[in-house]
Amino acid sequence: MNMETLTFQYPAGRPGRTRALVGCVGSGDLEVLLEPADEGQLTIQVITSVNGASHRWQQLFERMFNSQTPPALHIDIHDFGATPGVVRLRLEQGFEEVGHD
Repeated sequence: MNMETLTFQYPAGRPGRTRALVGCVGSGDLEVLLEPADEGQLTIQVITSVNGASHRWQQLFERMFNSQTPPALHIDIHDFGATPGVVRLRLEQGFEEVGHD
């Protein structure tokens, strides 16, 4: 299976207060690791088995971050073909765990 690595950057607010891990890649779902980053910077790295999905990921992130300012984080997403709804749910769970409203 070929894996594709995608990187995205967005403006952000203050850093999250802690690290968090949500989901589990082995479940056929996805795993999201969140770590505080420098203020104002959100970096997302997606490792996915779905080749050619960069546009889908970009649209999902833009929809999320147009309606809220994310915390400053470095996020690693290990995708196992999860749907956009599951991705959004896991990110929102992660934001809650790191102390973002």
